[in-house]
Amino acid sequence: MFLIQPPQVRELALFTTLPDALRKPERSVWADANRGGTATDSFLEGPVFDGAGNLYVTDIPWGRIFRIDPQGGWTLVAEYDGEPNGMKFLDAHTLLVTDYKNGLVRIDTATGAVTPWLERRNSERFKGVNDLVFDRAGNLYFTDQGQSGLHDPSGRLYRLRPNDQLDLLLSNVPSPNGVALSPDERVLYLAVTRGNCVWRVPLLPDGSVAKVSQFFTSYGPSGPDGLAVDAQGRLLVANPGLGYVWVLNARAEPVEVLRGPAGASITNLAFGGADRRTLYVTDSTHGCVLRAEMDVPGLALHPQR
Repeated sequence: MFLIQPPQVRELALFTTLPDALRKPERSVWADANRGGTATDSFLEGPVFDGAGNLYVTDIPWGRIFRIDPQGGWTLVAEYDGEPNGMKFLDAHTLLVTDYKNGLVRIDTATGAVTPWLERRNSERFKGVNDLVFDRAGNLYFTDQGQSGLHDPSGRLYRLRPNDQLDLLLSNVPSPNGVALSPDERVLYLAVTRGNCVWRVPLLPDGSVAKVSQFFTSYGPSGPDGLAVDAQGRLLVANPGLGYVWVLNARAEPVEVLRGPAGASITNLAFGGADRRTLYVTDSTHGCVLRAEMDVPGLALHPQR
């Protein structure tokens, strides 16, 4: 008889919490649409590290970007009229942000200045961009989620090439969210939140995609969100509805589960530390960042432009 070994379960540890002075326990347009009108003092997302070891996170409802130093101290970098979500570095001092209201925007981490980068496609606004990843060649993959779901499977996956050609790769996704690339960059993993699964998207040499399949199926009230890949090619999946991080092998079998505290909404994740062996995770419900030491380092990210 063939038996799958149960995954190891570990608890995520608290790294740092958003200070009370920076919380805004008020209603917002974002909370009215996404949190049932509940006053939401913050909703953290988009973790990414700079070269000095500082962690940057977004605060979606209040249009804020925070920098967290290695000791856990918080600094407000930018505050503007937007709903920022995923982030990656364009260069040492410039963040590229997927902003639900404004498309792709740039943020200067030294001054906090916010400038447009890609607001529309063919004069049409995006549904609501969500997350992004660069490959080694400088291609940018990003998701356009909006309010899509099983009732309206019209979310989109785009690729923006270094020559600024914008390719629509998928337009039938019920809530595309996090994106990550395999180590050889032949496969893109796509979190499909309302479908409660992760899709496997082969990237073909001619630039097209084909034979897109469902790689992993989760369960619970809210499906996969942020994604990351480690040096062994294992896929790490933030699952808000369960408060988990799934660590999946090449067969999509969970080999480890990292669990947040009761009521946690684990939205996104990033590898940090000198050797990229520490996993940092946003817990959006509690406005804090959790972490765990991993036995395999994360893949290096590729700022390109």
